[in-house]
Amino acid sequence: MTTAYDSALAEMAKTPKRWLVTGAAGFIGGHIVETLLNHGQTVRGMDNFVTGHQHNLDDIQSRVSEDAWAKFSFMNADVSRVEDCRQAVEGIDIVIHQAALGSVPRSIEDPIASNLANVDGTLNLLVAVREADIKRFVYASSSSVYGDDPDLPKVESKIGVQLSPYAVTKRVNELYARVFADSFGLEVLGLRYFNVFGARQDPKGAYAAVIPRWIDSLLNGDQCLIFGDGETSRDFCYIDNVVQANLLAGWTSNEAAFSQVYNIAYGDRTTLTELYGHIYDSLAELKGGLAVEKGANYQEFRAGDIRHSLANTTQARDLLGYEPKFSVAEGLARTVKAYVEQAEGRS
Repeated sequence: MTTAYDSALAEMAKTPKRWLVTGAAGFIGGHIVETLLNHGQTVRGMDNFVTGHQHNLDDIQSRVSEDAWAKFSFMNADVSRVEDCRQAVEGIDIVIHQAALGSVPRSIEDPIASNLANVDGTLNLLVAVREADIKRFVYASSSSVYGDDPDLPKVESKIGVQLSPYAVTKRVNELYARVFADSFGLEVLGLRYFNVFGARQDPKGAYAAVIPRWIDSLLNGDQCLIFGDGETSRDFCYIDNVVQANLLAGWTSNEAAFSQVYNIAYGDRTTLTELYGHIYDSLAELKGGLAVEKGANYQEFRAGDIRHSLANTTQARDLLGYEPKFSVAEGLARTVKAYVEQAEGRS
């Protein structure tokens, strides 16, 4: 059966466009770049390497053909500088905005830096897009905007009070995008991500996401840390599903899809204890055993964290044709394998 995504990829190959991907050296942005290049698109990447890495770009180059890589250009630039944004959008048809400072704890520690990157950066890019008369603007939002709303699953029309500076920045992004759509006719589509994971996600640093951090710890023989009682749950979403959503949003001709935000998730809930068990067992099977015992180290809950998260993805399905292909289990199997191969020096 041909999906909306299959059809979009086929149309893209026939009538390629020029795409700007901000945060191109990062985790999500890099996977979007790779997929676009593999489907005949011309891509300009933009990153300031605060959280992105050159080795991600090197890995993308190794995974696409020489002809595809020749269609990629890169700017070492910062969305917090409006002139950089103006230069980046020159000659572009579609903007996919992924650049941001992620992490709730990081934003609590340094809210000014999060605001500069996430709010000022997005506003600068929206201004540049309007000035360049570019219509399509797809941007990354976050499930953190749901805040203290207790209802599950989350639906786009009902949010609570945001619980961290990071969540506030993402909500402001949504408000600015909608205002630019209403005032200047931009075709804006926001994607509220729910705990994205996959290969090339950075396991290092104080603000590393839980899945790569745990994989890295277990491969190094260290015990994993779980904040809270382990019953905190998340709607984990494999990276290929997120790439699909971005390309569908960038390509759609459905006018009803514009000026909307969409939950992008798999649509299932996994507790941290369950997630840890899956990762441990997968690694142990691949490695023939691990040096560390299976038990994790449980500590206090973190400030600003949401207790439970689960997405209703009906709106993305109905308006974009989004159909997540990979379950959490399938995504974890692919992710664990990628990190093991990387650790063993294979790419």
